[in-house]
Amino acid sequence: VVCAGMAAITAGLAIRPYTGSAAGFLAASALALMGIAVSNVLMPVIVKRWFPDRVGSMTGLYSMALALGTAAAAALTVPMTDALGGSWRSGLAVWAGLAGVAVLPWIALVRTRDAGSPGGGRTPVADAAPHEPEGLRITRSRTAWALAVFFGLQATAAYITMGWMPQIFRDAGVSAGTAGLLLAVTMVMGVPLAFVIPRLATRLPHQGPIVAALGVCGLAGYAGLYAAPAAGAWVWALLLGVSNCAFPLALTMVGMRARTGAGVAQLSAFAQSTGYLLSIPGPLLVGVLYQHSGGWGLPIALMAALMVPQIAVGVLAGRDRTVEDEATSALRL
Repeated sequence: VVCAGMAAITAGLAIRPYTGSAAGFLAASALALMGIAVSNVLMPVIVKRWFPDRVGSMTGLYSMALALGTAAAAALTVPMTDALGGSWRSGLAVWAGLAGVAVLPWIALVRTRDAGSPGGGRTPVADAAPHEPEGLRITRSRTAWALAVFFGLQATAAYITMGWMPQIFRDAGVSAGTAGLLLAVTMVMGVPLAFVIPRLATRLPHQGPIVAALGVCGLAGYAGLYAAPAAGAWVWALLLGVSNCAFPLALTMVGMRARTGAGVAQLSAFAQSTGYLLSIPGPLLVGVLYQHSGGWGLPIALMAALMVPQIAVGVLAGRDRTVEDEATSALRL
């Protein structure tokens, strides 16, 4: 399924610049995004299934690669477009090649699995773990709901930052190239921190302090964007980059809040699908507020306001408990 998701990403990125219409561009973008969504939901499951004793380090490695890819795209797309003759279509389509390369190892894994047992003879460690009680309802778990809302709010913050932060800097007088570099700085902060934070999270009995620290960085970054967007641009970009590391923390908590691979699969699907649905209105609402107010005051106030419940539900999701135990207790009651 992950292999198919990667193929969808490749196809969507390759097709969308050349569709010739806004509807076609959106449809091809949706195809790529569906591939991203499927792969994102399954990666915590794969980590729990194949590396149950290294959830933090493997989630950190995966998140670090995501941050590095996002930062590279933000920093290189504009200069690459210029180098390719100024065609924005070529500048976007070139990323389909990278996605295509990423499909290859998954094809090799699929072929290996088809030829024999998973992993060429290796049995996933988590398969030996006991399955959760029958009748488990993930929606009966308060931790599952807290993690889903936390995932949705951190995704909202990340999408708003990636989508609108460059425009905020542009409206403050920053050049397009520099605005792209500032976004790259925000994304590249996730490279080292996405590896460190999951490892730290697995060593703590409660991940709430990490959630709070990341949230405070976000609030400081939004305050800076409001007060002096151009003067302190590099500082605000760094702070928001730290805040965006709530994403690898959320993925790590998905792996920690369930005891079994099957439990992680349910929790990951529930938290990410619910979370992504919650994140949809955020970037659109920011655009509406900007259009009707004529400035960035109200949109930035919205960003800061959403950070408060993100911290609150993140602290709840960080408590040391599992969704299987919560759901079973709810059933008994």
